[in-house]
Amino acid sequence: MRVVATVLNWNGGDENLRCIRALLAEGLAPADIVFVDNGSTRGTWPELRRTFPDLTFVENERNAGYALGSNQGLRIGMERGADLLFLVNNDVEIPPGTLARLTAALDADPTLGAVGPRVLYADDPSRVWCAGGSIDYLRNITTLHGHRAPDGPRWQVTRRVDFVPGCALLVRREVLEEVGLFDEDFFAYHEDADLCLRINEAGHGVALIGDAHALHSPHSTTGGGYNPRRKYMMAVNSVWFLRKHGTPARWLRFFVLDVATLPLLLLVSPLLGGRARFRGALAKCRGTRDGLRGVRITAELVDSLPT
Repeated sequence: MRVVATVLNWNGGDENLRCIRALLAEGLAPADIVFVDNGSTRGTWPELRRTFPDLTFVENERNAGYALGSNQGLRIGMERGADLLFLVNNDVEIPPGTLARLTAALDADPTLGAVGPRVLYADDPSRVWCAGGSIDYLRNITTLHGHRAPDGPRWQVTRRVDFVPGCALLVRREVLEEVGLFDEDFFAYHEDADLCLRINEAGHGVALIGDAHALHSPHSTTGGGYNPRRKYMMAVNSVWFLRKHGTPARWLRFFVLDVATLPLLLLVSPLLGGRARFRGALAKCRGTRDGLRGVRITAELVDSLPT
């Protein structure tokens, strides 16, 4: 089956080179790697273009968002007749054999529409960043399975999940043709959960392939953890996710277990993590408020957010 990979970059550094080298080592032809630069103003992407001139390049004049930038690469892959579309963050490195394992999983089970590997921290591969996830409408709407836990047999099994993160996601072309691509209104965050939810609702399974893994540096673009920019954007899009998929019960759960706990979060965050954690908590409060007011994430808004 032909695979076309999409790598999205925004101000990325040396991880761009590592990501592309790993994909080439997996046997992908350079022309079947679509590198989308999302209006970068710094980083090493021009160097990557000189090093790998045979890649397919898309250069956006501005930051178009994760969803729109990824969709540009997906559409190119679909137009070229790819059977499978592989989304890879530029801060993700795919160890040898990972793509083959993911492809084999889809080939062996026609009921699956999308799969992903367990994702480990690049700076500490003994810890899990994500082994699939749940859409539970609790805090932040979604929960990453195994987040920060030691890697081990519990996370190395293949199982159906609500979603796999878009940082390493392999999906069938015909499934995307049926359910659509990323919802570009999300700009960044929760667009992968939304896509996987639509895939599941259409009757195609989403699975974690536990014997495959990827290495991720989640801090490299929007800061990771309690970075205020990330917390704000996730909070805004949590509300918009509910606007799209919410029921009265889901809204109630969100307000009771997330919104109502925000004052307590502001009180305890300085004790748990000092000023940095407090700034993240405050950004989450502002994002929740703005999402409820109808604010959407845009490139201009992202540029104005604290880092």
